[in-house]
Amino acid sequence: MVAHCFGGLRLVSWLAVRFIYQYPDTHGIECDMLDAGPVTELARSAEECGWDGFAFTEHPVPGARWLAAGGHQTLDPFAALAHVAAVTTGLRLLTYLAVAPYRNPFLLAKAATTVDRLSNGRFVLGVGTGYLKSEFHALGVEFDERNELFDETLDALPLHWSGEPFSSRGRHFDARDSIARPRPAQSPIPVWIGGNSRLTLRRVAERAQGWMPLTSPVDISSTTRTPHITGVDGLARSIGILRDLAGPRFTEIEVVPAFNEPWDPNGDAGRAAETFAALAAAGATSIVVATGPKTYPDTVRFLETFARAFF
Repeated sequence: MVAHCFGGLRLVSWLAVRFIYQYPDTHGIECDMLDAGPVTELARSAEECGWDGFAFTEHPVPGARWLAAGGHQTLDPFAALAHVAAVTTGLRLLTYLAVAPYRNPFLLAKAATTVDRLSNGRFVLGVGTGYLKSEFHALGVEFDERNELFDETLDALPLHWSGEPFSSRGRHFDARDSIARPRPAQSPIPVWIGGNSRLTLRRVAERAQGWMPLTSPVDISSTTRTPHITGVDGLARSIGILRDLAGPRFTEIEVVPAFNEPWDPNGDAGRAAETFAALAAAGATSIVVATGPKTYPDTVRFLETFARAFF
């Protein structure tokens, strides 16, 4: 591996790691999410600076108390990523993440196909089971069915994307001799699954192309309803479990943690560089950079300064 020096530190290179920019979350209700800046300008800037991807998350109808207490606003990630696709040519487009049980699996498959075709094969479907009970209730989805609905979705997606006739029946759908055209540009669209549970790791090992571990410097497991991963060592242990579950297939699975630590673009890059090197050594292949609340034009300056420091 190549090594680089930052402030006298000699660090393992993360050159093989790709960086994905998540459009900043706006927490609470006092400000508007798009205060972070025009999606068009941030997407173009990210591509020009050398970022590898662009991501949006989702909460279509969260509880008012949750949002007022610090929950985050969102756009519809599929519509937003289609907008990004229209003004870029190389950025990977990621839902980080879409809650699969919220949707009929065939509507989810069609939305994914649409973004994938319009972007010429740049879409990645990041999905999870979800955790906000009030949002499930608002959407008319049984919270206690979320794992069963998620598995039904994993069954249905490749059938829809095949472009061939199929029949499939689930708890709330019954497709009989159906067909979906056009096909997506990719075969299949990569599916990355978020979450830290043993069940999630097994799903990734058997049925997905990537794993998005939920990493946080503080324990948010009571909110996200998934086990807390403690530091890089905890991530490395979970990657070891995934490697064992996946066997030879592990080499085909992307591991995509998030970088949630505050980083001062005008400060020393050494601490962040150490984190990236440690994540790469643990097995990360891409890193989602989630900056938290930022406003325009600081967002553009962050994209540029981060790229100069780490790309």
